[in-house]
Amino acid sequence: MADILKPLIEQRADPHIYRHSDGYYYFTASVPQYDRIELRRADSIAGLAGAPAVDVWHKPDTGPYSELVWAPELHFNQGAWYVYFAAAPSREIKDQLFQHRMYAIRNTNANPMEGEWEFMGQVDTGIDTFCLDATTFTHDGVLYYLWAQKDVAIEGNSNLYLAPMATPWQLAGPPVMLSKPEFDWEIRGFWVNEGPSVLKRNGKIFISYSASATDENYAMGLLWADDTADLLDPAAWTKSPEPVFATCYEHGIYGPGHNSFTTAEDGDGVLLVYHARTYTEIVGDPLWNPDRHTFVKPLRWDAQGMPVFGRSSTL
Repeated sequence: MADILKPLIEQRADPHIYRHSDGYYYFTASVPQYDRIELRRADSIAGLAGAPAVDVWHKPDTGPYSELVWAPELHFNQGAWYVYFAAAPSREIKDQLFQHRMYAIRNTNANPMEGEWEFMGQVDTGIDTFCLDATTFTHDGVLYYLWAQKDVAIEGNSNLYLAPMATPWQLAGPPVMLSKPEFDWEIRGFWVNEGPSVLKRNGKIFISYSASATDENYAMGLLWADDTADLLDPAAWTKSPEPVFATCYEHGIYGPGHNSFTTAEDGDGVLLVYHARTYTEIVGDPLWNPDRHTFVKPLRWDAQGMPVFGRSSTL
């Protein structure tokens, strides 16, 4: 009998775990109230479950970033801590609720659980449309910004874009589109490519992402490029035509996605961090259903050096 996974942390969606050079694991995620950014840290993955949560930023009551704080990610870039997140304007500013833009806060303290967080403003992509789910990574000395955004000329809700950064909160060049919803499994309920995460291993750069509506149809896809390629050339990227991680109906793990990767405690292995639901019958608006839970499992590799995600319900 396979080991059936249990949630590491309940009611935390869009989970992001980062292991820093200080040896600690840092965790952040969307909270069910969508009203703040919280961090926790521990010296082990298991320890994150019981670690105290520290609220480091609260949304204002009104204004352009005062609703629906989504998908924070904690990164250590160029000597300081940054949290990237998306937030929507107050309803009196916009007629529609879902008008998210992306923002950053910064902390120069060695310990991000302490010190002051400075609001750095909007991360402007040059395109004034719905956008969210930003992550960053450094490759060959260049800091890159990777996110999801709507293009009004392309059918669907969001595509994946990449751009170099001039600073950890400003882009250095125009974005290029790496992927858009096109396969059947990417367009169930919503036409979505979102929640990208980056993993460098085996001479390649991998980008996982999530697609379709955030119910049992939610699933993960994969892009990859050689690590010597021009990452800003869309032709350098290969896209899997099939999902790499999906609902496990047998064991009742539904809609796995919006993942991150972190380093295993042995310092070499890779852990896959994701959220999923444990039931499908959602009462009311799915947006306000709190039961997307954080799961963690090992990532494995095949003989060709490609990641093997396995089943969403088992180790």
